Amino acid sequence: MSEPLPQALVTDQLPQALAESSLASHPPLSPQVKRLVPWLVAVAFFMESLDTTILNTAVPSIAGALHVAPLSMKSALTSYTLSLAVFIPVSGWVADRFGTRRVFSSAIGIFTLGSFLCGVSNDLHVLVACRVLQGMGGALMVPVGRLTVVRTFPRSELIRAMSFVAIPSLIGPMLGPLVGGLIVSYLNWRSIFFVNLPMGIAGAYLVRRHLPDYTVPKVDKLDVTGMILFGCGIALLSYVLEVFGEHRLSLREMGGLLALSLVLLTGYWHHSRLRKRPLLRLQLFQIRTFRAAVIGGFITRLGAGGMPFLLPLLYQVGLGYSPVASGLLIMPQSIAAMSLKMTMPKILTRFGYRRVLLTNTLVIGLITALFATVGEHTPVFVIVTQAFAFGFFSSLQFTSMNTLVFSDVADADTSMASTIASTLQQMSVSFGVATASLAAALFIPDRFSASPGQLLHGIHEALLLLGVLTAVSTVVFRELRTDDGENVSRHHEPGHALE
Repeated sequence: MSEPLPQALVTDQLPQALAESSLASHPPLSPQVKRLVPWLVAVAFFMESLDTTILNTAVPSIAGALHVAPLSMKSALTSYTLSLAVFIPVSGWVADRFGTRRVFSSAIGIFTLGSFLCGVSNDLHVLVACRVLQGMGGALMVPVGRLTVVRTFPRSELIRAMSFVAIPSLIGPMLGPLVGGLIVSYLNWRSIFFVNLPMGIAGAYLVRRHLPDYTVPKVDKLDVTGMILFGCGIALLSYVLEVFGEHRLSLREMGGLLALSLVLLTGYWHHSRLRKRPLLRLQLFQIRTFRAAVIGGFITRLGAGGMPFLLPLLYQVGLGYSPVASGLLIMPQSIAAMSLKMTMPKILTRFGYRRVLLTNTLVIGLITALFATVGEHTPVFVIVTQAFAFGFFSSLQFTSMNTLVFSDVADADTSMASTIASTLQQMSVSFGVATASLAAALFIPDRFSASPGQLLHGIHEALLLLGVLTAVSTVVFRELRTDDGENVSRHHEPGHALE
């Protein structure tokens, strides 16, 4: 398979059916299977996204059970994130080589096995190793699941399918703190990991029976050198951001690790330009819609992605709410995403990607900044209303960006596009939490002796900063044209155009 020309990468004329691509050998899917695919992918997404946050509230309990200091538990959190960052880039190649059904079911199985082993761990080092195993499964679940959806549905139906699949990714991080708090309060901490077992076993079985098995006739050899350069570079960069400000490493040590990660990533960039089939084909960034969706999404998540970290601090530390009450105040975000999911495709059809992303990004930035006005005298219904609005517009934003990624990508490149988008998305989630943490530390110089009032003021300032950062991503979305992504949104079709 020859390398596509740059002109082919930016074409607006794409095949609308899989029969015109390298996937043509697969038989048409029955309506029953098409209806089941989003559910199978959504369950896996929910397991992965819930696991990224549910552990946070249980850290003190697990530390006591394992007889280690609470700060030492940081390794159990970062090991999962680092594993995701390292293994996501190979997910596209693995799916093309072994088929989406086998890889997706195996990913769920690996994730479920890792969850079980975490639950029976009696040593911190064993727990960290099992979290790495979990991360390997999670790294394959998200991009391969998204790839399956893209290959199952024509672009005209992609928004509706991706809207449904994206909801668990939003719900999981919001429910994680509440579910973790309830489990720690009323059950054993090991139940935090065991909650994945029934979903994982059922999901793996149903995937093996019903998920379409998409393969590519000819798959190039894995870019091992690129995997080492990119994986090590991203792992080091993620690690530095995770430990920044904790005084575990000196400033010189962190600077050295940061420099080394940049050297490795620069080395990968040069390597990818020389290799015909690199691990991540950066030429896809020549596609305007792909570039705007991935880069704009990265910047947006740096701001909005810090909210799950700052809001619990605002409610618990700043306002004195209990962990359970704090989780209940966050839940309206999930409720908004679920109840209004059918509205999102209609909004994109009516206004198109450019208008939606430009306007919606500013709205998210404004709502984020408005949380800085929440104080001890703010009525609960005001907080709930803001949370509901943030949940709806955030879900609309993520659905828009995730579907725009594939609008102008050729069918043969969907696997690579999914891999790149998932890699950058995972990086932005990790960096978003780090950004929120650094912003809070910037405005709370003495975090150990600060009064509740000083802590609340610092959190407010951090929320304002995140709101501004989120709004900055509109600069990226300005390069979109009014008709970009219309093969997905069906904007400008008769009866839908504004003009």
